[in-house]
Amino acid sequence: MLYYLFNYLEENFDFFGAGVFQYISFRAGMATLVSLLIAMIFGGRLIKMLHRKQVGESIRDLGLAGQMEKKGTPTMGGIIILLAILVPTLLFARLDNIYIILMLISTVWLGIIGFLDDYIKVFRKNKEGLAGRFKVIGQIGLGLIVGYTLFVSDDVVVRQYVNGSTGALSAVDASPTYLDVKSMITSIPFRKNNELDYCTMFSFAEPIFGQWACFLYIPFVIIIITAVSNGANITDGLDGLAAGTSAIIGLTLAVFAWISGNTIIADYLNIMFIPNSGELVIFCTAFVGACIGFLWYNSYPAQVFMGDTGSLAIGGIIAVLALIVRKELLIPILCGIFLVENLSVMLQVSYFKYTKKKYGEGRRIFKMSPLHHHYQKVGYHESKIVSRFWIVGIMLAILSLATLKLR
Repeated sequence: MLYYLFNYLEENFDFFGAGVFQYISFRAGMATLVSLLIAMIFGGRLIKMLHRKQVGESIRDLGLAGQMEKKGTPTMGGIIILLAILVPTLLFARLDNIYIILMLISTVWLGIIGFLDDYIKVFRKNKEGLAGRFKVIGQIGLGLIVGYTLFVSDDVVVRQYVNGSTGALSAVDASPTYLDVKSMITSIPFRKNNELDYCTMFSFAEPIFGQWACFLYIPFVIIIITAVSNGANITDGLDGLAAGTSAIIGLTLAVFAWISGNTIIADYLNIMFIPNSGELVIFCTAFVGACIGFLWYNSYPAQVFMGDTGSLAIGGIIAVLALIVRKELLIPILCGIFLVENLSVMLQVSYFKYTKKKYGEGRRIFKMSPLHHHYQKVGYHESKIVSRFWIVGIMLAILSLATLKLR
């Protein structure tokens, strides 16, 4: 909104300083600052309101150190994160940008699903919350919207130069020409010619689906959104773990969005240039600011938990951002913490069922799943586990950024 206001003031009244809103870097910085202030200032007020409403977390005794001390801690703190993302984005981003529209829809969509889950748990006193099938239906619904938009929208394009590449300009062409074309190309990490066309990848299905084979991209999008969203939800089990990990991932995606949306840097790094994706930097920095601001109250010992309102939303946001900047195949590395947490649960449950069927007694791989609870059972303090997970997350983020040149 402010972008349009100051653009109008500059064009019609030559308003002093209004031109600075044309710069993504300035608006990204302001979005970060505002998101931090919203999370820190209004977060405290929301926590007090949640205390008055007795919106406390009900704790199931799992025998973990310090677990029962958290009983009664307010939940649904994800509302803080959502506000701290949405308000700065609405203020500083260009709202006619297709990618910003998709991110706003994704944030609100999954935020509502998570809110309904928390509401049923807290106010209806139903520990199961929203039925799992409804959560999955909601995630599938968002996947359909995102996948279909990215697949058919004429505003979702990549820049293709006359030499046929989507990366750097030809060294022998002094004045290259280009076209912004509709393409289902994505990036493959650690590969020299690191571009993959989904239409080519799904060509195996052409004998069955014919010209509709490319629509298999949409189920692929649904799987990614569901997996990352659930991964973030599972990771939210220790104070500050999900918020801190998500901030690291969000900052990395901000770098990818900035590089992919800058024709000079994309040319220098020989990577795909995605027109208008640079605007996502404003959303990403608001997201990072919201997560860090939330840590003001969520770091050990937590004064508030994000609940599913926050965890489902931040996972979905990360997945959609990765899809837009065409780095979804990098998710197993970038979101390695979420992946390992997810796998630890799947392996634990599968192995327990297998051994129970074979030996008559269920056995476990880990002392407890998800993985962070295993380390608690081993004897590590909660804050040490979170700090070390953050360090691993930073290492994975650096490795992800290294793929820009490591091929």
